[in-house]
Amino acid sequence: CDCHPVGASGKTCNQTTGQCPCKDGVTGITCNRCAKGYQQSRSPIAPCIKIPKISVMVPQSGSKGDCGECKSSSRRVNMKKYCRRDYAIHANVLSRETVDDWVKFTINVVSIFKMAKGSRLRRGDQMLWVRQSDLLCKCPRMRVNRRYLILGKEERTPGRPGLQADQRSIVIEWKDEWARRMRRYQKRQRSTKCK
Repeated sequence: CDCHPVGASGKTCNQTTGQCPCKDGVTGITCNRCAKGYQQSRSPIAPCIKIPKISVMVPQSGSKGDCGECKSSSRRVNMKKYCRRDYAIHANVLSRETVDDWVKFTINVVSIFKMAKGSRLRRGDQMLWVRQSDLLCKCPRMRVNRRYLILGKEERTPGRPGLQADQRSIVIEWKDEWARRMRRYQKRQRSTKCK
C-alpha cells in the first residue's frame, strides 16, 4: 500500500481493492486528495475541511420579512427634514465593496448643500458606509452608477472614515429640481437658523 502519510487514517489497505482508510473529507485510493465539498487545510489531523457555505451574514432584524417601514420612507424633503440632518449632498455612486457587515460605497460628491460644523466633508471622492441589514431592507436603496440626493447624520466611527447612511437617512434619486430646492433651504437656514 502507498497510503498518504497525512490523508490516510492508517497504513493498512484493503488487500482486494488497494483502498487506504481515509480521514474525514479525504478521498482517493491512497487518500491523497480532498473530497467534493472539502478544501485542503494546513492541519495534519484534519487535512481536509468542509468548505463553508458563502452567505451574507445579516442580523436577524435584517431579514426581508422583518424589515417594516423605512424610517425615512418618504420620498419628500422638507425644511424640517433638512434641518434635522447634518449633511445634504448631491453625489454619484461609483462603486461598492462589502467590509464585514457593512457596505462601503465610493461616492463622488458633486455639490454640498449642508454640512456640520467642523466637518471634513469635501467635494470629490468620499466613502459612504451603510449596514448590510439596512441595504437588504432597501433603507436606503442605493445602486452603483446612479446619482442621489443624500441627507444624513455625520457620525465618525474609527475604521470607517467618511459618511454613514442608515434607515433614518434620506436617499432619493437625483433630479435637477433638487438643486433649486436645496439652495432655497440654505438661504432659509442662514436667515432663520434651523430650530
